[in-house]
Amino acid sequence: MTDFAMIGFGEVGGIFARDLRQGGAGRIVAYDTDPAARERAGASGLAQVAGSAAEAAASAQVVFVAVTAGSALAAARSLAGGLGHAPFVVDVNSVSPGTKQEAAAAVGAAGGRYVEAAVMSSVPPKGLRSPMLLGGPDAAGFIALMAPFDMRLTAFPGPIGKASSVKMCRSVMVKGLEALTTECMLAARHYGVEDEVLRSLADTLPHEDWRGLARYVISRALIHGKRRAEEMREVARTVDEAGVAPLLASAIAERQDWAWKQGRAIGKAGLATEDLDTLLDSVAAAMRQGGAA
Repeated sequence: MTDFAMIGFGEVGGIFARDLRQGGAGRIVAYDTDPAARERAGASGLAQVAGSAAEAAASAQVVFVAVTAGSALAAARSLAGGLGHAPFVVDVNSVSPGTKQEAAAAVGAAGGRYVEAAVMSSVPPKGLRSPMLLGGPDAAGFIALMAPFDMRLTAFPGPIGKASSVKMCRSVMVKGLEALTTECMLAARHYGVEDEVLRSLADTLPHEDWRGLARYVISRALIHGKRRAEEMREVARTVDEAGVAPLLASAIAERQDWAWKQGRAIGKAGLATEDLDTLLDSVAAAMRQGGAA
């Protein structure tokens, strides 16, 4: 039985802990810098709660690091002192190749075996079995250890950062679609032409349910925009490292941040609606109240 540490107990950390427990994991110890997240971890019954990241890692064979993109490097560095037994440190954060390389250096200097992980789908539907591209010389060892958990793991050749470049480039399109759809449909709703716009989109970019797709991607930005904005700033860094000006990636980060603020104003009840028009009207009302464009 393998013992695990979970650094970060947000949505991803909680789901991973649940699936690990169901898969027969041994001990799971969690740590999060947010007191509310630590409280959730303890109340969940899935994990013991440690007083620091290093303490959580000290008895684990595998340490999952699942924090926000902006905290990823600090989280990796916070493990120093808890990696002397050479556990696998699996970094599932959506950050640039350069950030992954810095995290790998910090983990390696502290004695850990760093495994770059690029999660290639949204985590909630598939949980621990979300497809992941893995980078680094210890990827194969981690894959072998995790065989009992039936994870969808693929070793990706090349230096640390290359696997994450796949995820980061993909995010320009995925998070960009959310931002573009939000902006497009809010303007269309204002002019009363949303049905015509959706019909035109269906003709140009065939999809069986553009209305449902629009509602889904807009709601994702409203709910998760803060985290997505942090990721898009790392995407912008990735694009910039490639020698390309990140004009769109930077703008997408701003729109995702904006969407999260509107989502907070709308509240959980308003975000739960399945009707696109109702959701758009709620966002428009939040804009008027907050004076945000």
